[in-house]
Parts: sequence; C-alpha cells; structure tokens
Amino acid sequence: MEEDIADYEHQMLAPDFWDDNDKAQKVISQLNEAKASYQTIQDLVSQVDDLGMALELYEESQDLDMLSEAEDIMTVTSKALNNYELQLLLSGPHDSANAILEIHPGAGGTESQDWGSMLLRMYQRWADKQGFQVEVLDYQAGDEAGIKSVTLEIKGHNAYGYLKSEKGVHRLVRISPFDSNARRHTSFASIEVTPEMDDSIEIEINPDDIRVDTYRASGAGGQHINKTSSAVRITHIPTGIVTQSQAQRSQFQNRDQAMAMLKAKLYQREEEERAKEMAAIKGQQLEIGWGSQIRSYVFHPYSMVKDHRTGYEVGNSQAVIDGDLDGFMDAYLKWQVQNQD
Repeated sequence: MEEDIADYEHQMLAPDFWDDNDKAQKVISQLNEAKASYQTIQDLVSQVDDLGMALELYEESQDLDMLSEAEDIMTVTSKALNNYELQLLLSGPHDSANAILEIHPGAGGTESQDWGSMLLRMYQRWADKQGFQVEVLDYQAGDEAGIKSVTLEIKGHNAYGYLKSEKGVHRLVRISPFDSNARRHTSFASIEVTPEMDDSIEIEINPDDIRVDTYRASGAGGQHINKTSSAVRITHIPTGIVTQSQAQRSQFQNRDQAMAMLKAKLYQREEEERAKEMAAIKGQQLEIGWGSQIRSYVFHPYSMVKDHRTGYEVGNSQAVIDGDLDGFMDAYLKWQVQNQD
C-alpha cells in the first residue's frame, strides 16, 4: 500500500500531470483512498497494541478499572475491524461508483404504489445516514398515493457497492391502510441498481436502435416543471431497456443523462451475460436478473424483515423502513464472496 501511495505521488510530480484533468482527478482520488486505507490499518494496529497493553496491566494489577478500559478498547477495535472488513468486501470494479437506483411498483394499484413510496423514503433515509447526496432524476407520481416509478442518483464513495445488494423484488405484507375492511395485503416492487459509468467505459449504441420521447416533468423540481416538455425517455428497442430523466432544466441535458443511464445498463447487461457464461462453464447455477424476490418485509401478523438470499433477518421492521439497511448489505457482501468461491 505504501508503494501505491508513492506511485500516485510520483505521477503527480509529472510536468504534464494536469494536461488531462479527468485523469489527474482520478489519480488524486486513488491517492486519497490509498492514504485513507493506510491510515485505517495504522489505527487498527495501534488499537490492538493498546488492547494488549491494557490486558497486561490488568493481569499484573487485577485492577477492575483497567479491565473496564480493556473492554472499551475491545468494543471500539471490534467495530473498526468489522468496518474495515466491509471496505475490503467492496472491491468490485464499479463498487466505488455513484449508483442509479430505480423503484418500480408491481401490479396492485394504490397499494403497490404506496409501497414504492415507502421504499423511496427508506433509501433516502439510508443515504442521509451515510452522508450521501440524493438527486431525483425522474419521478412519476401514483394515481391516488405513492409513486408509479422513481429514479434516483445516489452520490458517494461506494454507493453502488452497497446498493447493489438491493437489486431485485421486494415484498411487503401488511394490513392495508387503503382497505376499509382492514384486510392483509401483499405488495411487490422491483429495485434496479446500476453504477454511474465514467467516460472510460465505451458502449456503442446504434441511433436506429433507440426511440427518444419527450414529456412534461412531474414532481418537485422548480417552476419549470410541467411548463415545457423537457423530460426525456429513451427506449432501446433491441433489449426493451427504458431510461428517463427530468432532473435538468434543458431537454438536451436530460437526454445526455438518460443516454448515460442507458449505456450503464447495457454495460451491466453485458457483464451479467459474461458471468452467466462463466458460471455455465464451471457448472454453477448463477441467479442474475431483476426478477428474483430477494427480501420480505412483514408488518402483520408479526414484525420481521428477511433477506431470502443470505438468510439475514431482523425483527424490527420499522427500523429497516427508516433506513437501517447496513446489516442486510453487510450480509449480502459476505454471501456474495462465499458464492464466488
């Protein structure tokens, strides 16, 4: 790691370092990440040394205050080790990227659309806790309540690495607030997650393969909303992939945003196809795609949220809906590594 830091610093000394600003910024980002990782390791070593010293002093003195101090150091060190392990698990080629997250309620009208809005709030609250920035790229309001669909850009280091665990179908079981007979309902919503790609990823798209539609934006966004058809929807005809953006004032900016999202989805589709081919060669059964049900949220007759891939579950469903997703993401990253072996 020290060698990596020295290499990045050497690159920054080159006379032509700032000739390519994007490349320069990438090197600076890599240097900062390497320095942060190095400092984390140094802090962990120091904490372990402090723990060893505290335990030695307790053995010599049998001082209960010293034992209490050792326990406190152990708690802090254990938490730091778990966080560092999580960082090591976020080593995929695009894990450090920003994430594009889409919410698509299933059939069921108002009930499912309300479930979609609950998921929107859940991911916004999770992102706030992480210190991530959230931008609503597209918002389609529900007929009576909730949403028809939402596209978010979640900006922050490792945003995609964390949120890739959320891709799939999320199932809700509850007493419906829209049912006058207070019956139990089951609702579904699909979550799609793609990394935000940089310009180094090249995807060729035939202009004849896409259809571009414009429409009036809806939802929060300023006075320009609904006054002009600035929102853009792009359909990739061969695959049926649809991307849309209404976050920008300019139709051209929204078109660029939607096209960037399309390229990211096509790139991810290619990666998934390659993964399927490799799994077939190895004789593995690999589940890839948007359609699989990954998690159930039960509000009635009991409280539970369970991930069907990892088996991780918690009894406090309200805390999860309020954005407490770290346990599920941690369990998924560990499960993913085990299933790649």
